Amino acid sequence: MQTVKSEADGVALESVRSRYQALAEAYASAWGLPCVLADLNGQVIEGSGECPAACAVHAECIAARQRAIQESARWGEPFILLCPQDNLLWAVPVMDNMRVVGGLIAATRTPTPDHSAGALPVKVIREAVAGLQALAVELNLTNAAYLELQRLAAQRESERARAIHQLKNHTYQTIREVYLVEEPALISAVKQGDRRTARGILNRVLVGIYFLGRDRPALLKSLLLELVVMMSRSAVEAGADPSELLGANYSSLAALAGIEGEEALTTWLVAMLERIMDAINANPQYPISVMLGKAIQYMQEHLHEDLSRDEVARVACLSPSHFSRVVKHTFGQSFTDLLTHMRVDRAKELLIRSEKSLIQICLECGFNDQSYFTKVFQKVTGYTPGEFRRRQRAL
Repeated sequence: MQTVKSEADGVALESVRSRYQALAEAYASAWGLPCVLADLNGQVIEGSGECPAACAVHAECIAARQRAIQESARWGEPFILLCPQDNLLWAVPVMDNMRVVGGLIAATRTPTPDHSAGALPVKVIREAVAGLQALAVELNLTNAAYLELQRLAAQRESERARAIHQLKNHTYQTIREVYLVEEPALISAVKQGDRRTARGILNRVLVGIYFLGRDRPALLKSLLLELVVMMSRSAVEAGADPSELLGANYSSLAALAGIEGEEALTTWLVAMLERIMDAINANPQYPISVMLGKAIQYMQEHLHEDLSRDEVARVACLSPSHFSRVVKHTFGQSFTDLLTHMRVDRAKELLIRSEKSLIQICLECGFNDQSYFTKVFQKVTGYTPGEFRRRQRAL
């Protein structure tokens, strides 16, 4: 970041003096704390702070203010540090469009275990720190959109660092192995619209394929394309509009050829993930019906097995509790009752259309005990399996 104030920065800072004064008054009224306006180099150009007057020109204090402004712009949120006078100091960048031209600085005495007089409680300090940025945004002294982008970039870097740490526990030998381990969970997260989990998995996949394909840039790009295709397919299965996804992805896919460097490729792929998630969220109702349809299909294909709610919920890419609520809302009955009725319906079909014995039908429909099968069947239909077969054939 630029640290030498240019003529343009000076002009920009002059233009915000009136808004700064309004902010300083509001901040002092809300928190009882002064706030100064500083340039990029940390020089105070307006106002007086909590620190002694000598701090305004002390080299170490100037450097502390400069660093606070730089780090705040870097992380997209107020940055707090301990100043040379042992006070807590925090900053919010002052911006002219997308350009950082200075900073707003506030400070207070550092809290002590014995709660010495004049020191604010930690909770109040946290609120005062957040309040400085909120006022700066409200009075258009900083660029909220820029800070959000910086905050997201910092968050992604943090997630990537965690992914690298997690991968230390794995010993992937091939890129294919990375996919086999991580792809199912990524598909599930995409279908659920779970951005946080999807980002974490995506970071682990990226770290793995970058390590294994670091000397083959063309291979890296082909793998990134494969990831986008896989995530887009999962999004469509979860209810996203295919035409909307195609339109959103076309220009980004075309731009991939000109992107170089691991950081730029990572940023591109994460942006694609966000677009895919947005496409799912654009149709919040349809995905549930699609996921529920897959669950019902799975249940029909595995009625002869010992099915559990949690197992079927995983197929639907829903949490067990959410899946139970969806089933209850859609069918008016619990998962257990739904499964029972599906098994009885299958038994009815086999009793009518096949010559299989009652014990065969019992087992094929997931009932492990014939007497229990008879009891459940009679409770649902009013007839025993044998009576039902005879009545249907007579008709």
